[in-house]
This record gives sequence, structure tokens and C-alpha cells, in this order.
Amino acid sequence: MRFVQSFALSLTLLALAGCPATETAPEPPAATPAPVTKPAPKPTVEEAPVDPKLLDAAAANATAPENYVVKFETTKGDILFDVTRAWAPNGADRFYNLVQIGYFDDVAFFRVIDGFMAQVGIHGSGKVNAVWREARIDDDPVKQTNARGMVSFATAGPNTRTTQFFINFGENTRLDGMGFAPFAKVRSMDVADTLYKEYGEGAPMGKGPRQDLFQKQGNAYLKAQFPNLDYIVKATIAE
Repeated sequence: MRFVQSFALSLTLLALAGCPATETAPEPPAATPAPVTKPAPKPTVEEAPVDPKLLDAAAANATAPENYVVKFETTKGDILFDVTRAWAPNGADRFYNLVQIGYFDDVAFFRVIDGFMAQVGIHGSGKVNAVWREARIDDDPVKQTNARGMVSFATAGPNTRTTQFFINFGENTRLDGMGFAPFAKVRSMDVADTLYKEYGEGAPMGKGPRQDLFQKQGNAYLKAQFPNLDYIVKATIAE
């Protein structure tokens, strides 16, 4: 099972049939056309400038402490993550760097499935997503189990982890054999359990956001079509 949805593009071929030539009467003299008032051009929607640190994935390469705590200030309250680097060093390092550069600020919990998990980590800027979509890290051996409250990176296959991760709501031990390596544990699930779940699975399988559109359009897409989603307001290294 994959956490990152892929959408195949179907191509439609249009056959154009030739029409036989027809004789027509001469056209009457053209009347003087009435002046045409051109509609005002639609304003171009441009993304707000982003911090240059968010556009340089290669520079976000610090080694994380062996143990650290991340605080997510969310629209439902604070969530604390206890990260243990020994569980999954590559994942813990990536998470640490993303927090340090402010990547998770104003980022939505876009795929929240009751009893299963809450997924987050696509940035609100399409420009930022274009940079990080290919900034993959190597897999870590799975040393912990995906039990309730454990945190793992999402993946699209071997060595494809980038920025998306999920909080396990249930005892998802079946994910262990699929290569999902937990790197942290939520200290208390009280706030995480209240994240908005009604959109459920992402489109096209469910009524939640399409990841391809979200990747390109960022939070503008979510705000317009999925206004009830919860967000990380700010993420910081707490300890």
C-alpha cells in the first residue's frame, strides 16, 4: 500500500474527418464591424515569496541530535514528537532539517483517515514542492513497529522518502514489512485524535485532496476546496 497517490494521465486521440468541397454564393460586402471592447485581463495569482532556505534542499543536511523533541503548534493545539535518531537515522535527520528551515509552518494534515493515520508534509507553496519532490533519502531498516502514536515517513517505493510523514492512529504493524520505519513517537495523542477526518481518503479513491493538484497549487487549492482541514501553524525544536 502506498501513501503517495500517483495519477496516470490518459490521452484522447481526436480523428478529424475531411469534408467535401462545396460551392457557395459570393459573400456580401463585409459590414463595418462594431468596436470591440476587450475584457479586462484577469489578475495573475502569484505565490508569495518564500524563504530561500526552503528552495535549497541540498543545504538542509545537518545531523540531528540523538534525541530531540519537536513541537507542532496546530489549529487544534500542540503536538509533541519525541524523536529517537537510533530508530531511523536518515528519517530523523530529514525531519530535523525540515523543522529547522521552517518547512512545516502552515502545512496541512491533508489525508486523515479515522482509525488509520494522519498524513502531512506537502508544502503550501508549489515552488517549494517542486524542489523537495525529488529530494529523496535512503531507506532506514525498520527497527520499531507502526503502533498507535508512532511516526513514519510516507514512501512511494524503495528510497523515495522526501517530506511527507504520518501519525499512526491504529496498530498498523502490517506496515512494518512494507518498509515504513518509525523515527518518532507522539507524546500524547489527545490533540492528534481531534484532527479533521471527514474528507478521508484522497481523490480519486475518496473525497479528499488530489495530491497532484496539491503539489502544484499548494495551499490555494486546499483553502478553496477543503476549508476544514487542520494545519501545522508552526514547528520548532522544543528540546
